Amino acid sequence: MTAIKYLFLCFLFLPAKTVFSQNTILSPQTFKHYIDSFNADDNELYKQYYSNEDAWKFLKENIPFFECPDKELEKTYYFRWWTFRKHIKKTPEGFVITEFLPDVSWAGKYNTISCAAGHHFYEGRWLHDPVYLNDYMNFWLYESGDAIRKYSFWAADAWKAFLSVHPEKKTLNSILDKLVHNYYKWEETHRENKSPLFWQADGADGMEVSAGGQWANNGIPTPSYKALRPTINSYMYGDAVAIAAMAKMAGRSDLADTFTSKAIIIKSAMMHSLWSDSLKFFGSIPLQNKNTNILPVRELIGFVPWYFNMPDDDTTYANAWKQLENHRGFMAKWGPTTCEQRNLYFSISYEGHECQWNGPSWPYATSQTLTAMANLLDNYTCKPVTGDDYFSLLSAYSNSQRRKLENGKVIPWIDENINPYTGDWISRTRLKNWVGGPWPKNKGGKERGKDYNHSTFCDLIISGLIGLRTSLKDTLTINPLLTADKWDYFCLDNVLYQNKIITVLYDKTGKKYNRGKGFKIFVNGKLIYSSRLINKVSIPI
Repeated sequence: MTAIKYLFLCFLFLPAKTVFSQNTILSPQTFKHYIDSFNADDNELYKQYYSNEDAWKFLKENIPFFECPDKELEKTYYFRWWTFRKHIKKTPEGFVITEFLPDVSWAGKYNTISCAAGHHFYEGRWLHDPVYLNDYMNFWLYESGDAIRKYSFWAADAWKAFLSVHPEKKTLNSILDKLVHNYYKWEETHRENKSPLFWQADGADGMEVSAGGQWANNGIPTPSYKALRPTINSYMYGDAVAIAAMAKMAGRSDLADTFTSKAIIIKSAMMHSLWSDSLKFFGSIPLQNKNTNILPVRELIGFVPWYFNMPDDDTTYANAWKQLENHRGFMAKWGPTTCEQRNLYFSISYEGHECQWNGPSWPYATSQTLTAMANLLDNYTCKPVTGDDYFSLLSAYSNSQRRKLENGKVIPWIDENINPYTGDWISRTRLKNWVGGPWPKNKGGKERGKDYNHSTFCDLIISGLIGLRTSLKDTLTINPLLTADKWDYFCLDNVLYQNKIITVLYDKTGKKYNRGKGFKIFVNGKLIYSSRLINKVSIPI
């Protein structure tokens, strides 16, 4: 990227955060103690652009503030913003977002990895200053080469999610052209015999040593196997839908029609080929031996199609969600398992590869599942789960993000994979006790998974629990997944959405925030909706 182009983009995306600071209800100072405690408990091994010393100033200027009676959930919310800030890295070509803090050998330029980049956009879009993610997308599209496709990455959908919060039309066409180019490259490299479906290796999905791979390899664990998977096909469907939507914004109807057709074709093929009537679940078909049968295992990736609102609104498909509440399916104390627990190849192992997707709970997959679940609850009429189920899973996910120190103190912690029965961070335990010496350099070195940026959490509060549902249209939709009997109060404040500051609150007595009783929505400090009940609201803004 040229220096002139970079300066232009910086000017184009100047933050609007100071304009609306007087239109908030919560005082940022109320939450500073969280940041102070995180800093005090932290061994800051790897510093990037914003150090711990700079953390509070950055967060105070950039994040939405959230308050609720559940102080553990509230703490995790601020903890995850505190960790996200650690991964903002300044490069000669602008800002990027990292996944690991230490350099790892499997990363690309500037230690970037495309695997979790979709999560980075969904989470980071709520920062007031859009320069970080604008630079980041420009990096992937202009500077990264083929690394954008080294791992699965729903790039166009992620960019649409960003644009829905930070609308910008001046650079839309140029970025859209690059996203279209990226899509066609996926078609060239990851489809066989003109099949409408895409294949991916589980390792390149970021999901190595999966239970599906073991089924496909006659029971032998394998670090990578190729299959037609619900993940990559859902991502390509989501990208096609996103490109079509952005093309309509840009007035390019022919392009919109082309990608609408692509989305329809992928959806039809997925429903026909990757839905198993016997499993009542989406599954994978391995490429070897020209097998056309879905592997006999339910994996958590079977919920990914709902991340993109792909399945039809029908009980046939919606009933798949019953497996999330089943203790022989995916339900476990410390988060959903990546493979159903009743399956032959379900495993919680402390041997072999340190990253296995055949049973452990992974924040990456948990956050995908929660996003998909929020879509089901918001956009579908057939839904065997409820907002209470969403809250329970979100709470379990929050509680899992902890670690007990040797002195008995419990601190917030996010790492790689979790033992769903004990809450132990498996990769950390493995690497700390590695044969031949702790923290091997070829595996990333000391505490490689600490503050791991491989999932979302804050977005699950903002767009899921509190229900700020984004759109490319000039519309504000709020659909909380909370009922009035859950909490006596909550407030999501200082949300920069389409150049306006949004506040959503509920106050049972009216005495917590002194704005009256009930459910209220403010735009730039002005009350635009009030009700005694928490309900879904759509308002032009």
